[in-house]
Amino acid sequence: MKKKIKKLFNNLCCSYCRNGFDEDSIIVKREEEGLTVVSLECQHCGKNFGVAFVGFTNIDVKNYEPLEVQEGPDPISYDDVIDAHRFIKNLDSDWQKHLPK
Repeated sequence: MKKKIKKLFNNLCCSYCRNGFDEDSIIVKREEEGLTVVSLECQHCGKNFGVAFVGFTNIDVKNYEPLEVQEGPDPISYDDVIDAHRFIKNLDSDWQKHLPK
């Protein structure tokens, strides 16, 4: 079962450090018929991605074609969080003018 799950995460990478996940990144928490509970953690930087509930029914994982990996946006920085906080804090009664029409 772990090999099937590893294949699903094969072409994904950590959103924080961009390193790929390896077999040690996937920890099987519980297995039941048709359902496996796993946690995912980057072995390079230690970022934890939480728990996933993976169900296998009629999926043929051997023939699974992963999606092409695309570059995502840069991670949110501390400055981005501070800027957002200041923006929200300074909203006044006409805050709705910032909503898209």
